[in-house]
Amino acid sequence: MSRYVLVYLGGDQPASPEEGRQHFSRYMDWLSSLGESAVSPANPLRNTTTVKPDGTAVPGSTTAMSGYTVIEAESLDAALSIAKACPFLDIGGSLEVSELAEMPNKK
Repeated sequence: MSRYVLVYLGGDQPASPEEGRQHFSRYMDWLSSLGESAVSPANPLRNTTTVKPDGTAVPGSTTAMSGYTVIEAESLDAALSIAKACPFLDIGGSLEVSELAEMPNKK
């Protein structure tokens, strides 16, 4: 089985704390439904700093990436089916799905 990373991009902030709780509950239900295929679920990002080619570090991100989840799936199509069911899409966010490449071990 291959591993895929689902990258969370964008998404609208909840209009109220209650709306936020409802969305979080749907998201956690979705993650639970993945069972053991969720290898590294719900990894939010914060306090991002961008390091530029000249070595300068600038607070903030150059993308709308807000987090990621790593899953195992039989194929890209299976990973896409999992991604299409994610409640993050319901709040105006999008997901990038990429297969993780296995790197050879250096000795």
